[in-house]
Amino acid sequence: MTTTTTTTTATTTTTTTAKTKPHFWKWAIASIIFRLILIYFPKNLNLATRPEVSTPVTSLRRLAEGYWLTQSSMSPYAGSMYHGSPLLLSVLGPLTMKKIEGQPYHLLCSLVSVIADFISAMLIRATGLKLRMAYCERLKLLGLGKLFEVSEILPSEDIAALVYLWNPFTIVTCVGFNTAPVENLFIILSLYGASTRVAPLAAFGWVIASHLSLYPTILIIPVILLLGNGPDATPKKLLLMYKKDEGGSSSKGRVVNGLTEQKSFSWRPVGLFFVWVFIWTLYTLFMCGIFMRNYGGLSEMFSRTYGFILTVEDLSPNIGVLWYFFAEVFEFFRDFFLIVFHLNILFMILPLAIRLNHRPCFLAFVYMAICSMLKPYPSVGDSALYLALLALFFNELAEMQFSFFLFCGYVGVSLLSPVMHNLWIWRGTGNANFYFATGMAYACFQIILVVESVSAMLNHDRKIRKLVAANIS
Repeated sequence: MTTTTTTTTATTTTTTTAKTKPHFWKWAIASIIFRLILIYFPKNLNLATRPEVSTPVTSLRRLAEGYWLTQSSMSPYAGSMYHGSPLLLSVLGPLTMKKIEGQPYHLLCSLVSVIADFISAMLIRATGLKLRMAYCERLKLLGLGKLFEVSEILPSEDIAALVYLWNPFTIVTCVGFNTAPVENLFIILSLYGASTRVAPLAAFGWVIASHLSLYPTILIIPVILLLGNGPDATPKKLLLMYKKDEGGSSSKGRVVNGLTEQKSFSWRPVGLFFVWVFIWTLYTLFMCGIFMRNYGGLSEMFSRTYGFILTVEDLSPNIGVLWYFFAEVFEFFRDFFLIVFHLNILFMILPLAIRLNHRPCFLAFVYMAICSMLKPYPSVGDSALYLALLALFFNELAEMQFSFFLFCGYVGVSLLSPVMHNLWIWRGTGNANFYFATGMAYACFQIILVVESVSAMLNHDRKIRKLVAANIS
């Protein structure tokens, strides 16, 4: 009887997914066409100069300047313009010298961003499918298969992929001539490799993502949890019904309040992950060393990339809050507050990992949202990534509070930020406080989003726990 029910449910899920596939691909292809149309009008949009879109670390204009310096036999980091990876300089640099219809790099580099966005969306979709199937199987084991419902419109993984493709933040990042789409691609690649337990792929994505923008380094905890425990599921106490064999001993594991706790953490893929991390790190440093052999070596690269990020040397306005703070703080206290802001991220890693260890992908969303709030050079591309990860848990977070308020807040900040920047920089009728106020509001909305989403997820897990306890009693 159970087998028949499971087969019927799987058949229904497959049929529903099959019906929604044409709709998904129509919207996905339309998003690509929309991007291709926009990249032909870069001068009209003028997004490359927007501080919300391009940062000193991700700007392709700065990358083009760095590549020009290397063509002139100078260090790409001379003049304090370029602060990205030498690998990006090697791959994207030549594209900045190609001319198509009089546009030096707009077209080719934007095409790279379009391709990166599409691949990222497909990886998000594949990761979401893996998570949904694992979650469905776990609910069936708990006898709560009726709780799992596939949306009549689109399943959660398709929704997440379309959220990434059609998010205005993603679109302006793609058209805004920066490297954020490539960085997001490697972050998603790492999570996809971990969710499928392909250690070399997870290690490759994590190493390259950390090399490009430093902050994805903290994703090593969600990646390890995904490799060891598998995709997201219910908490570590799997809430399996208490069963005893004929001898009266537990047949599932240690008994806790009538429920059993399975110890299924697998160290083998985690060990392979660290081996491949070592291999990919050596390879990355070797390639960077070859590129930098005439320009000061790896020490120069570390100083001009990671050192630039950690010391917050460039105080040009952006959508974050650190630029204003360090522009106002006394120089005597600068080093102290640098340590405070960077340690603030590290202090949150362990408590969140302990509380959300049963949902590694959701933990990755929380980490990325926190980094987007506290990193020195944030952009809307960071928000595009974590919002897509949040959409993977569309069903679990259906009862999240303040959703409409947060939506209106994000829209309001997106509209007000360019206005305040224009009043301050170009019209001279405002001051830095105008633009900083939008950055503060943006940070507050992100804080509310993280707090409410975590609360909704924990309430969802608590609801499942109560239902299973009721079934047992």
